[in-house]
Amino acid sequence: MGDAMEKITTIAVAIVGVATLAVLVSKRADTSNVIKSAGQAFSNALGVAVSPVTGGGGGLGGNGFTPPF
Repeated sequence: MGDAMEKITTIAVAIVGVATLAVLVSKRADTSNVIKSAGQAFSNALGVAVSPVTGGGGGLGGNGFTPPF
């Protein structure tokens, strides 16, 4: 059973990898903007994750959160 799941997972990862590669090399894909947007999303998520520690508003436009300590 575990060997079958490993094979299924490997196939699924390969399919996702081929699809990602196809999108990246497509002439109609706006790859640079997709990468830029993904970087901004990651940056915002990181800002929100550390905002309780830093006291910042994260990527949410300054939500006014103040740590309780």
